[in-house]
Amino acid sequence: MYRILTASKDAYITNKIINNDIRATDANTGQAGTLDLFKLYAESTSGSDTSPTELSRVLIKFDLDPLRSITGSFLDYSHSSFKCFLKLKDVYGGQTTPSNFRLLVAPLSKSFDEGVGRDIISFSDLDSCNFVTSSVSGETPATWTLTGSNKEGVLGSDDLDIITSGNLHDGNGVTFLWKDQLFETGDEDLNIDITTIVSGVLAGQIPDHGLRISYSGTQETDEKTRFVKRFGSRHATTFENRPSIVIHYNDRQEDHHKSFFFNLTGSIFLNNFHRSQPANMLSGSTATAVKGDNCVVVRVVSGSNSQGTYFSKSITGSQHKIGDSYITGVYSATFAISEFASGTLRDEVINAASASFDVFWGSTDYTLGYHTGSLVINNVRRTSFDNSPDKLFLNVTNLKSNYRSFEKVRLRVFVENLGKEVVFKKAPLESSSEIFTQMYYRVRDAFNGKIVVPFDKAYKSTLLSTDSDGMFFDFYMDTLSSGRVYIFDFLIKDFGADRVFTNVGNKFRVDE
Repeated sequence: MYRILTASKDAYITNKIINNDIRATDANTGQAGTLDLFKLYAESTSGSDTSPTELSRVLIKFDLDPLRSITGSFLDYSHSSFKCFLKLKDVYGGQTTPSNFRLLVAPLSKSFDEGVGRDIISFSDLDSCNFVTSSVSGETPATWTLTGSNKEGVLGSDDLDIITSGNLHDGNGVTFLWKDQLFETGDEDLNIDITTIVSGVLAGQIPDHGLRISYSGTQETDEKTRFVKRFGSRHATTFENRPSIVIHYNDRQEDHHKSFFFNLTGSIFLNNFHRSQPANMLSGSTATAVKGDNCVVVRVVSGSNSQGTYFSKSITGSQHKIGDSYITGVYSATFAISEFASGTLRDEVINAASASFDVFWGSTDYTLGYHTGSLVINNVRRTSFDNSPDKLFLNVTNLKSNYRSFEKVRLRVFVENLGKEVVFKKAPLESSSEIFTQMYYRVRDAFNGKIVVPFDKAYKSTLLSTDSDGMFFDFYMDTLSSGRVYIFDFLIKDFGADRVFTNVGNKFRVDE
């Protein structure tokens, strides 16, 4: 799963001095198109203070409900493949930009109102949030514990503005919750791993109030001016410039019904549906749900007793899990069969380069049968040092021309080997897709070619799943900007090399 969540509210707060007179501590920038971070030292005067410090801090909040809705049933936020990155886009506009500075990100302990202010010149728009007030309930303002949202402390403490550390009960003891990034040239985008923070929020351990971004503590208090680091806000005209959290999660299901090989470990899957909806199987007169680990037995059988070719292997299967989350109505069994398991099996492999098996899914006490299927196990591919890649044709078979932004779609990919020998039969010919277990997708803007979703080989969040019909992946359309047209590309790791196939399938548009 590769998903992009955009900010639900953002603003920056400041105590900037206006006209060498008063500080704009009540100014609001909630509707501004940029998020400005600056620190000014001795650039103005304020009463008797001839060397005042002026600064700003960014507040930002994301709606994590799309992740909550799949937590437990599909998403395991404690799994090692779950990664979240906070991304803010630099929007350099010719202004002076500081260099060699460090920005800190920490979770907020108090909620904030975005406000309707947009004046970033004289800071004349008044609203909460601001440097003094975080929010307003009715007519009662809620103030920061320390002006500028600057009271830090340990998770669980009272009267905090930001949380810098805490025990998340994950076995790691006290964890530092602030994250940082060094900006060497000053024009870099912000890209910080906030997985620990997001996981803590989803677990209900960290308050879901958002994040505060600021210069590091010493860089806010030293005698140096840093003006101005500017990021796009959620009100930026260009969608790609808006703040986002990018989620990576390896949720692929790798079924080897059509790509099982002797001597190699593989997995086979069973899906169960009740009135077209995924559901766990029911067993016995009490209709007990079949679920959890080691809940089924799979028998793989070949040959016959009468001919002396009988072979059987029993494997314990389970309700399938992604991370620690059980997937409703999906079962899997993982095993390997050696081509040398019996003499007759070895003979069949030599003669046909494969062997056919009947597959029986049943109860652990062997009294009930749930499903009967088949499996062909092939010999591994061996060539006389022929590393020439196959000529492949790819297509997304169920891609539509238009989608709504709220849709989650399962897209199927068909791959045909154009150089494969075709055996003509009298029966209607139906091609089967080639199976590739290392195949990734990406998404590009169809007009400017900009990559919106990259091939993610590091975290495998764009790795396609496989089943008995070929390859597929689930895609959340709200990851893309509405009103734009996109196209899919694919990468296949084949013969030890990466092969990229561009402009696969039709273009598609995402609407609100």
